[in-house]
Amino acid sequence: IANPIAQILSAGMMLRYSAGREDAASAIETAAQRGIRAGSRTKDIHTEGTQLVSTAEMGKAIGDAL
Repeated sequence: IANPIAQILSAGMMLRYSAGREDAASAIETAAQRGIRAGSRTKDIHTEGTQLVSTAEMGKAIGDAL
């Protein structure tokens, strides 16, 4: 059980600060926000009224939002 959100956002930070790719970093951050706003939650942050998803499903939700 793992939550991929922090790792995905870290990749965005790497793009911003190491590669100077503000556009790509912003796209990743926006996609992560969309995945969370859609109600998807991994087991560690799942609450009543949200959709419990696996690590892979959360990653896919963020990827699809890109």
